[in-house]
Amino acid sequence: MAGRISDRDIAAIRDRARIEDIVGEYVALKRGGADSLKGLCPFHDEKSPSFHVRPNHGHFHCFGCGEGGDVYSFLQKIEHVSFVEAVEQLAERVGYTLNYEGGGPSVQRDRGTRARLVAANAAAQEFYAEQLRTPGAQAARDYLTERNFDSAAAETFGCGFAPAGWDLLTKHLLGRGFEFAELEAAGLSREGRRGPIDRFHRRLLWPIRNLSGDVIGFGARRLYDDDQITAKYMNTPETQLYKKSQVLFGLDLAKREIAKSHQAVIVEGYTDVMAMHLAGVKTAVAACGTAFGDEHLAMLRRLLMDDSYFRGEVIYTFDGDDAGRAAAMKAFEGDQKTAAKTYVAIAPKGMDPCELRQESGDGAVRDLVARRTPMFEFVVKSILSEHNLDNAEGRVEALRRCVPVVAQIKDRTLRDNYSVQLAHWVGWDDIPAVRRRVQDEARRGARAPETKSRAGVTVAPQAPASALRRPRPNDPSLWPQRDALKAALQYPGIAGTVFDSLPKETFTDPAYAAVRTAVAAAGGTGSGMGGGEWVDAVGRAAKDPVAHSLVMELAVEPIPAEEDRIPRYIGGVLARLQEVWVGEQVAELKSKLQRISPATESDEFHALLGDLMALEQYRRSLLDQAIGDTSGDGLAG
Repeated sequence: MAGRISDRDIAAIRDRARIEDIVGEYVALKRGGADSLKGLCPFHDEKSPSFHVRPNHGHFHCFGCGEGGDVYSFLQKIEHVSFVEAVEQLAERVGYTLNYEGGGPSVQRDRGTRARLVAANAAAQEFYAEQLRTPGAQAARDYLTERNFDSAAAETFGCGFAPAGWDLLTKHLLGRGFEFAELEAAGLSREGRRGPIDRFHRRLLWPIRNLSGDVIGFGARRLYDDDQITAKYMNTPETQLYKKSQVLFGLDLAKREIAKSHQAVIVEGYTDVMAMHLAGVKTAVAACGTAFGDEHLAMLRRLLMDDSYFRGEVIYTFDGDDAGRAAAMKAFEGDQKTAAKTYVAIAPKGMDPCELRQESGDGAVRDLVARRTPMFEFVVKSILSEHNLDNAEGRVEALRRCVPVVAQIKDRTLRDNYSVQLAHWVGWDDIPAVRRRVQDEARRGARAPETKSRAGVTVAPQAPASALRRPRPNDPSLWPQRDALKAALQYPGIAGTVFDSLPKETFTDPAYAAVRTAVAAAGGTGSGMGGGEWVDAVGRAAKDPVAHSLVMELAVEPIPAEEDRIPRYIGGVLARLQEVWVGEQVAELKSKLQRISPATESDEFHALLGDLMALEQYRRSLLDQAIGDTSGDGLAG
């Protein structure tokens, strides 16, 4: 067994792994300020981006759910792996050879870990791909060829073939050093009557990859009528790697185009994904072994950057038969949880995209997507088709069923337009009456408005497990304290000795004071540390859970200034805090002067008066600096 990973290696990998690239594999990020990127949180469902990443400091924080940390923390949470496995994953990504103290160099730690299961699946994919080129795989090659997929297409999508023998893959992988327990845990092998056997036999295979491109499972298509398993398709069972509700076939290939074009196309099968991509629709993905659901949609929304600032498109393609129509209706019901603009694309003659490409070529596939129908229009017209609109009873019933559907449209203008359209489609002359019914229904289903912090992010209420109360981010009386702490965490070199000279009493909020104490305990801004190392040090010094969470939050919250204005802005914020503190000293001196008699205690009186005048002058200069350096960003006062 390998030993402990050295601290030097952990630090080196953290420095080499760009957190924005790692997070960007799972979340579409866009600029949110100087050295700040934002996106939809992958750890909770949200409609507006509360998730922030600071590339220069290597940390992330969600202002909605409170999750935060460094690149290792992100991988641990998103992939559900241990710290050691997160380090190993990143080491492999950045090409770093780990040195285990007492164990020598290695990139694989213990048998049975996630890394071993990924390695087993990768080895299996290579084996299956080689088998596809053998004489015994002729039926699999014919299946692909008949659907206009050549060898290059098969290679692009990693197609393979599970041979007829009962244990050929298992023996091959055992010979590569894997143990049966690992192959079983990866869903590649199982225990048979006479020992370990392969899970897949005589089937065409597609590797299923996660967003990082790791093979985590397989989808298998029946080729022979005498196949003992009658199901046309079968998939890897649920494993540590493969969760069918959390993976989409083709997403590893489509993710960048989805983020770039703000469009995702949902198809129903592996060959449909292949047909779409080869026809030029490179945003196509498909669910694996289960229906497309809310978790799949949440994955896409994070890549689409579907929020209140931009609405991406989700296009569902379904077969033109009754089953396809039912699938579209089910998708509509789930779609009410997202703000994305959704569409339906149904090919003629009940064809799927693969069949459409076979019959009419790549152009027809692209046209199918281009001629999409808005989901609301498709659903409403589907409901109307079930009623006889030639008589009053049919029109009344159609209206009764369609009004709640139109009321679910979130965009007020779009909802009003569909109200008018509904009246026309039904043949209802009293258009204002239809609009009122839709408005009344929409009001009944309206949700309470979200609250925003001063940073412009949604803030979810949290119950701190400590004596400290979490301060409100948008409290105007505390913004200088909050921004001063942000400066100390994000730009310690600029905050410098001015921040370190501020007494703890300057921070009147107990939680902010606790963070200030943690900064001092970590060595102060003059410690020489910076970036992720500095934030981690302060986080370790913040023993209280609320204070620790605040450190991670303030380390990524954007500073409201352009990059070239940050030094002036920080100077203004610190001047404002100093001005408040000096003001308290001025008030104390004035109080003392009122208690001293100029006649009997002349020397002390004049000495205090001189101090007061000097402090007043210093206070005015600080106030001028504070107003001058922060007013340009609209935060003075």
